[in-house]
Amino acid sequence: MSKVYFKPVSAKATPEEIRNAAGELFNQFINREKISLESVIPLKVHFGEKGNRTFLAPELFDRIIDILQQKGIRSSFIESSVLYGGERFKKENHVRLARKHGFTRLDVVIADGENGEDARDIQTDLPHFKFCSIAGGLADSPQTLVLSHFKGHSLAGFGGAIKQLSMGFASKGGKMAMHLGVKPTIWNFLCKKCNLCVSRCQHGAITIGKKSFIDKNKCIGCGACFSICPRKAVSIYSLEGLKNALFQKRSFREKLAEYAYAAHHNKNNLYMNFATNITAGCDCEPRPMLRCTADIGIFMSLDPVAIDQACLDAASAKGKKFKGSEQLLHGEKIGLGSTQYELITLD
Repeated sequence: MSKVYFKPVSAKATPEEIRNAAGELFNQFINREKISLESVIPLKVHFGEKGNRTFLAPELFDRIIDILQQKGIRSSFIESSVLYGGERFKKENHVRLARKHGFTRLDVVIADGENGEDARDIQTDLPHFKFCSIAGGLADSPQTLVLSHFKGHSLAGFGGAIKQLSMGFASKGGKMAMHLGVKPTIWNFLCKKCNLCVSRCQHGAITIGKKSFIDKNKCIGCGACFSICPRKAVSIYSLEGLKNALFQKRSFREKLAEYAYAAHHNKNNLYMNFATNITAGCDCEPRPMLRCTADIGIFMSLDPVAIDQACLDAASAKGKKFKGSEQLLHGEKIGLGSTQYELITLD
């Protein structure tokens, strides 16, 4: 049975109180569990979409950063680029938005490179994926502190450690594989035959000529071609992909668990979930949102399934029920973690 530590916060907790609670929880957790810390530990965060106001504010992590620095541990804020357009699609704009949202205390690292092309294929041999494409900087990190905002999500049902591990760690190709389950195609009327996509493809799947095309048998769906094309001639959109995104929620949630497994397996990751400022929608939504339930507290564990289950149970006890338990059940089935946990509450 996995251990989940919990530090409650009041419904009217101030940012300073939440910040201090997070620091105390982190300190107690690593001391009681005798956690071995690496000399470099990136903090996996979500910088918040432009227009969003309810993402986890960077000052909430200050006490944690203080503890890491006191121990001589180097760190950074780390994130991957998104599949859709906007400020978080390319590194330069993504970093600028992070700074604008207050992430200035540490270096900002975009784990999958300038355009989302830096990725590692992690072998999983799971029901949905034999390989998962993980952002290079995160795949190469032996230990990451995964700081997640527990809240709702239109497809996942809820977002916590598993969603942060899956969508947050995945390359653009990985995000595409989870969302759409299709491989890209070339729109020839937009293609200028610059061969940038060919230079990025590691599997010889792209032919540029009178009629350019991608060999679906060779393509692994890594997304490097889609990420680099300046003309947006490489497209991920299709009727099949739209159908998958809209009507296969169960398989989508199972896919989240499998990508989380790829990001978690053989790592010494630490997981902290903030069940505060809980909204029905995701921090990716470019709009202000209202809380859908009162603040609950902060959770910490080595088990991403157990910590999400604990958050889901706590929200249910408050009268707020989120969908998405499929990701927990599938995660348990594939060995990502356990839905059974011991809750250790800190006063």
